[in-house]
Amino acid sequence: MSDATGTGTAAPNPRDRGKRPPRPQAVLEVIGKQRITPNLLRVVVGGDQVSVLNDNDSTDKYLKLLLPQPGSGLQPPYDMEGLRETSPESLPSRRTYTVRSWDREKQLLALDFVLHGEGTIDGIAAAWADAVLPGDVVAANGAGGGYAPDPETGFHVLIGDHSALPAIASALEAMDPSARGIALVQLDHAEDQQDLEHPEGVELRWLIGDREQLVTETEGLDLPADGLQVFAHGERGIIKRIRRNLVKERGIDRSLISISAYWAAGRVEDQFQAEKREPVGRIDED
Repeated sequence: MSDATGTGTAAPNPRDRGKRPPRPQAVLEVIGKQRITPNLLRVVVGGDQVSVLNDNDSTDKYLKLLLPQPGSGLQPPYDMEGLRETSPESLPSRRTYTVRSWDREKQLLALDFVLHGEGTIDGIAAAWADAVLPGDVVAANGAGGGYAPDPETGFHVLIGDHSALPAIASALEAMDPSARGIALVQLDHAEDQQDLEHPEGVELRWLIGDREQLVTETEGLDLPADGLQVFAHGERGIIKRIRRNLVKERGIDRSLISISAYWAAGRVEDQFQAEKREPVGRIDED
């Protein structure tokens, strides 16, 4: 069938203008899982569709997992547009997770999940990770990412809480053995510290307890005037204050800083992501 112009192509639908093309979904198989620390669970996924993902050289690369609503009975891949129109309450939840490691030869990815609470599992992603078994499948988009340690940098500064730990650990492993710098990592529990590979010249400082320590420790750092590269990610309120210190008070060039909020206290990810488009969700004050 041809259109009225005789060109042999269908006329464009005006409603389709400005629509984003569907994001490619990779359906990944759960290969195994391992409790890394008392509150950290590592899930390894792989399979033929790893090749669908956008592999990249960022040490903060991340996936968007599509997790089915409990009781929905849905299995990936998902018709997201169809569900949005006919059954929006059944739409899978989208959760963002940093890739802890990516074995390109074996096509395996490791994802770390924090299990919150005393003896309980909070959140759809942590609950999925706790219940999933080898052979189960999960859909994912990605991978995104935007930071990797520059080998020409004179001094690296890495700042983050448990949500940024996989990216910080990957960055430390990727650094040249002669690299210098400091990594500040805040955890709620001392037993969740890990033996991370890192250059001798990069101090790894664990901060246990209150997240406020990230702000005070950052403010107390004696940093060189130039030759810096900074990676700072974590809870939104804390990151806002760290950005103020680094950019406003210290005058560090914004181009030398990779900084964003990975989450916000009291917000599930859907609300957190929506707020990024509002003033409350901004971490900058420019």
